[in-house]
Amino acid sequence: MVGIVLVSHSFELAHGLADLASQVAGPEVRIEAAGGGPEGTLGTSGEVVRNAIDRANSGDGVVVLADLGSSILTVRHLLDGLPNGHVRLADAPLVEGAVAAAVTSSAGQPLEVVLQAAEEARGAHKL
Repeated sequence: MVGIVLVSHSFELAHGLADLASQVAGPEVRIEAAGGGPEGTLGTSGEVVRNAIDRANSGDGVVVLADLGSSILTVRHLLDGLPNGHVRLADAPLVEGAVAAAVTSSAGQPLEVVLQAAEEARGAHKL
């Protein structure tokens, strides 16, 4: 199954969202949080993101969702060193995209379909 990595400036946000998405997707989908900076500060660590990608990757690829600013830059920098295309950064809202990706991955869909589900969450209406 396609793994999912959730990158946020906040440790609590990334881990809470990973818990939510995991409960929706079930235990088969590897969902990893990569949030916060050193010593619990706000920020993004390339090493933490890289390790989360490694843990999430079961061989079917990984979709990464990030909150904003430097977290996106961190992921893009890491992906520059991974030319195989098995790790993709979604242009998607973090919460809605994470849930959509998790559900789609749990259905056994391939990387491109999971990525598309995350990105299509941008148009989800709440009212």
